[in-house]
Amino acid sequence: MHSNRRLAQLWLDALATELGASAGTLKTYTDDLTCYLAWLDDHELGLDDVTLEKVRDYIEALDHRGYAGSTIARRITVVRGLHRFLIAEELGANDPTATMSSMRQARKLPFVLSIAETEALLEMAHTLAVDQSVGLYRQAGYARRAALFETLYASGMRISEALSLPSDAAPMGTRMLLVRGKGDKQRLVPLHARAITAIAHWQNLATIYCGGAPSPWLFHSVRNGAKPLTRQAALLEIKEAAVVAGLPSPERVSPHVLRHAFATHLHANGTDLRVLQELLGHAGIETTQIYTHLDTSRLNQMVRDLHPLNEEPQDENSRIA
Repeated sequence: MHSNRRLAQLWLDALATELGASAGTLKTYTDDLTCYLAWLDDHELGLDDVTLEKVRDYIEALDHRGYAGSTIARRITVVRGLHRFLIAEELGANDPTATMSSMRQARKLPFVLSIAETEALLEMAHTLAVDQSVGLYRQAGYARRAALFETLYASGMRISEALSLPSDAAPMGTRMLLVRGKGDKQRLVPLHARAITAIAHWQNLATIYCGGAPSPWLFHSVRNGAKPLTRQAALLEIKEAAVVAGLPSPERVSPHVLRHAFATHLHANGTDLRVLQELLGHAGIETTQIYTHLDTSRLNQMVRDLHPLNEEPQDENSRIA
């Protein structure tokens, strides 16, 4: 119905102009609203005709389509937001979601590499980075890969933060990087000597290959320093590296997994959650607390696998023997 779309667009406009919602948020909300409005059209319902029972029917329809619980929860959040906006602006007669309880989703623990698996990934990257037999172009690409992996694991920064680093972000001798994170907030992150050395090796090979042409980016295209490395290219490289390194479940390895490895390994070795929160750039401690749950999960797994009283019961014949 045309009136439904007009009212929904008013909410999107308000999100953009009054609340400063990002382009990504607006696109996601637009997609979610399109789904809701299409369902209303199919059932010949105006926004004022929606009741709590109809909202529950909509949730059931989403579930039958096979949407993930997190997607359904987000789409219901959008439905709530739209109806609350209409009531606040006196554009709606009722809010069908007013008495509806929130959908709570179980938080999935992130996939994390062990210290040994992380070392295997890094060592393989360094081995390729010094292999001159592959030619200068490919060696420079491998050196960039090693430098990126080391930077992510040394600092715990997001891949988007690493790819936006300027070319002069890590001069020899520095031990801290100034990173611009979400919400344009800045923070200092650590960088150990091995990462600094890997970055210097990459920059040296890139300079030789490009004939000394400067680049504004720390991680950039080998052929064209004016182009930063893309997230898609970084994802493909780490998955390829995970396969070559022989890691289990290489399809699950991503740049973000190195961020999880950084946080998990630090926490396992006694780093305080508040310190981790600062290093990771989390707005609230609640996000950082996932690593406490992850640590507990790993301990439980170790007990199941290693405790001597948790062995499989033997059959009667083996006990007699």
